Amino acid sequence: MTAFLELRNVTKEFGRGIFRKKRTVALDNLSMTINTDKPVVKAIAGESGSGKTTLGMMLMGFLQPSSGSVLYQGKDMRSLNRHEQQNFRRDVQAIFQDPFSVYNPFYPVDHVLEMPIEKFKLAKSRREARLLMENALSAVGMQPEETLGRFPHQLSGGQRQRIMVARALLLKPRLIIADEPVSMVDASLRATILESLRKLNREFGISILYITHDLTTAYHVSNDIMVLYRGELAEVGDVEHVIKDPQHPYTQLLVDSIPWPDLDQTWGTKEIKLSSSIAQVKVNGNGAVGCKFADRCPHAMTICVQKSPPLYLVNPTRASACFLHQDAPIIPREEIDRLMA
Repeated sequence: MTAFLELRNVTKEFGRGIFRKKRTVALDNLSMTINTDKPVVKAIAGESGSGKTTLGMMLMGFLQPSSGSVLYQGKDMRSLNRHEQQNFRRDVQAIFQDPFSVYNPFYPVDHVLEMPIEKFKLAKSRREARLLMENALSAVGMQPEETLGRFPHQLSGGQRQRIMVARALLLKPRLIIADEPVSMVDASLRATILESLRKLNREFGISILYITHDLTTAYHVSNDIMVLYRGELAEVGDVEHVIKDPQHPYTQLLVDSIPWPDLDQTWGTKEIKLSSSIAQVKVNGNGAVGCKFADRCPHAMTICVQKSPPLYLVNPTRASACFLHQDAPIIPREEIDRLMA
C-alpha cells in the first residue's frame, strides 16, 4: 500500500559562514511514513536542536531535502503538478508554535478563517461561509458569537491557537502537523488545546503529528512516539512503553528531567561522567562515525565511538538505537512503521 506521506532516507544540511563553510546536519538519513487510513496521534520528541521542527517543515513541503525524498502518495513532492499541490495543501494542515504571528493585526480573526474557505471554494455564499466558520469554532470549544468580529489582540493566546485548530478543521485534512502548539500558552489552557486536537483525531478521523520537547504532553495525547537526537532516531515505539520504561540512555535522561512533584528531590545533582578511555576519544568532530550521543552517555562503550548503532528490536512494540541492546535483532529503519499503532 502506498503511504500517504513518507520521508525516505532524508538528510538535511544547513550551511553557515562565508569563509569557513561549516555544515550543520539537522536530519541524518531519516526514514518514516505516515498513513492516514487508521487515524492516530504520533509524537516527535527531542530537545532543542534534535531536528524535530526541520522534520515537520520537510513534511509540509517548506524545506527541500539535501538528499533523499519526501513523497506524497508515492510521488516526490518536488514533481507535484499544480492540482496535486493543491490537494496536498488541503490534505496536510499545520498548527505552529506562535499563534499571534499568523494573524494580521489589522483584520478581525474572521480573516484567517475566510481565507481557506475562499481559496478552496468551500462555500457558495457568505451565509454558508459564516455557518462553516461557526461550526468549526464550536467544534474546538469556542463561542462563535463571542469570537468572530474581534481582533487578535482582543483574544488570549489559547483562544488564538484554538482558532488555528478550527481553521485546520475547515479543510477536513487527513493530517495535521502541530509543531509545539502549546509551548506559548498558559499551563491552564494547554489541556484545552490538546483536547481539541484529540477531538479532531477521535471524532473527525484526522491523524496528528505532534512535535514537542515536552514528554509529559506527548505521553498524554499520542499513541506512538519517535525520539530524535541530533537528527537521528534514538528510540521509537508505543508511547506507554517508551515513556514508562525507556531503553535508550537519551530517552532515560529526558524522562528523568521531568519535574515530578517530589519536594525531596534536588535537581542538577547528577553528573554524567564517561570512562576515561571513552572521554579521550573525539566522538563528535567532523567525520565522526560513532553514536552521536556517546559524549553524553553514562553507558558509553568503545564500540559507541567506532560505529553508529542500528535500530535494535527491544520488544515487539519498541526499537532503540543503542549498543546496550546488541543481542536483540536489528530492524531496518524503513520498517519502523510496524512498531507503531
